[in-house]
Amino acid sequence: MFEKFTAGARAAVTGALEEARLRGDRRIGTEHLLLGLLHDPGSPAVRSLGVGLDDARAALEGLDRSALAAIGIDVRGVERPPVPASRKRTPFTSGARSVLPRALVEVKRTGGRRLGPEHLLLALLACERPDPAAELMRQLGVDRGAVRERLGQGTG
Repeated sequence: MFEKFTAGARAAVTGALEEARLRGDRRIGTEHLLLGLLHDPGSPAVRSLGVGLDDARAALEGLDRSALAAIGIDVRGVERPPVPASRKRTPFTSGARSVLPRALVEVKRTGGRRLGPEHLLLALLACERPDPAAELMRQLGVDRGAVRERLGQGTG
């Protein structure tokens, strides 16, 4: 499947892997894919989203703290070490795996041949809460309909 990815989409997946590693997560989730897209602030997909990487990281960290606080765990001052680099392939969560076929559907819908960052973003926009990417977009105040509209003007 990855052979159909543009260089930008491959870079987003590489960014997602790096984000998972930096956060100490052992699997790549939809939230990591969203953060991975944000590694290229100049891409049309990221510009249409209107969110920066630092803000998204902070919002995700806030969501994590809130979820842990809800079950009585206070993590203030606790740092998670990055996951050491490994030669093993980092697995995707089921949610992240489901984004990839949806992105391919978006490629066909927009008349493209290769899967680009905009297709990944369109697939992530389809995620519903409680999916981590959907929660993160809600936390960031992303208007998904407006993003789809802006992407529709620039894809095809």
